[in-house]
Amino acid sequence: MRETGRDREPGLSVRLKLTLSYAGFLMVAGALLLATVWVFLLRYVPEVIHVPPETVPGGAGGMFIPNQGDLERAFVPRAIQAMVFLLVFGLVGGWILAGRMLAPLDRITKATRLVAGGSLSHRIEMEGRSDEFRELADAFDAMLARIESDVAEQKRFAANASHELRTPLAITKTLLDVARNDPGHDRQELAERLQVVNARAIELTEALLVLNRVDQRSFTRETVDLSLISEEASETLLPLAEKRNVTIEISGEVTPTVGSSALLLQMTTNLLHNAIVHNLPDGGAVQAWATTETDAAVLTVENTGETVSPELISTLTEPFQRGSERILSDHAGVGLGLAIVKSIVEAHDGELRLEPGREGGLRVTVRLPLAPPPDEAASNLETLDPVAVD
Repeated sequence: MRETGRDREPGLSVRLKLTLSYAGFLMVAGALLLATVWVFLLRYVPEVIHVPPETVPGGAGGMFIPNQGDLERAFVPRAIQAMVFLLVFGLVGGWILAGRMLAPLDRITKATRLVAGGSLSHRIEMEGRSDEFRELADAFDAMLARIESDVAEQKRFAANASHELRTPLAITKTLLDVARNDPGHDRQELAERLQVVNARAIELTEALLVLNRVDQRSFTRETVDLSLISEEASETLLPLAEKRNVTIEISGEVTPTVGSSALLLQMTTNLLHNAIVHNLPDGGAVQAWATTETDAAVLTVENTGETVSPELISTLTEPFQRGSERILSDHAGVGLGLAIVKSIVEAHDGELRLEPGREGGLRVTVRLPLAPPPDEAASNLETLDPVAVD
């Protein structure tokens, strides 16, 4: 069984280890220096030393012959004193220096413990010039900001999903209670209403499953032509467009990208469905065209309709966001259409842009990475681990 941090035996702190390392290095350097001095003395001290009489009290000058014992008595005590000084200096100075060097790491450790306790709003915000510790602190702050944003989004999504799923269940319960309390209630009408509510609950559940699958990026990548995908999606939605008296115009050139054919078809279908439903009451139009740029495959969908404010546009890709038109529509959807589009685009490393249309309505632009040439694409796909799409 793998040991956890709590199961490990206590050891020396990093500060103490650094202190001992500094002191040990200083001791080794001092010992080498003293050894060099000792060798120098043995090699270069003359065999006979002439002592001038005037330098000796009483004038007793003459010749002095040093020996090994004299050198040891003169050198060894001083060397020991020097080593003791280096040891004390290395320990004290190393402790102070290690503390100053590890101070940023202490701040990062404290911040990590606060985050482990649930405080995702805490930030290190380390000041000073850039170095390894400050780069680590900045990366940690960026990670916390991303985690806090994701957690907040997940909580909001869970709350909205719970509310959306509770609505059809509550309606179903109400219809059943009415039918039970009123034996003469029209069963055919009850069955039709229950069927509508049940279909809406199924649609919402399927949308949530698609959104979860996209977020996990569990799909096989292949070369996909956005122009063909647009034509296929328009054929599927043609009955809805005719019912609402909306014309669909599809144009463009071969626009290859790499991704999941099923998910990109879902993305295009959602965009066209959204453009058809949120359109003029009568005589509306939807245009979709695919083009290629230097490094991107671009799909643009634009519809007619009322002018959309920038404030509303900024919320359209949020889950369960609906305009007033969508609530009253017979194709109200579940509020996940553009949220799924956004997730699919991000899963394909693309970019989604929403802006007001030229003559009202909404213009949606999807930029996806352009597929490489066939030979290069084949070699790239061989390196990918395929994951089947459910």
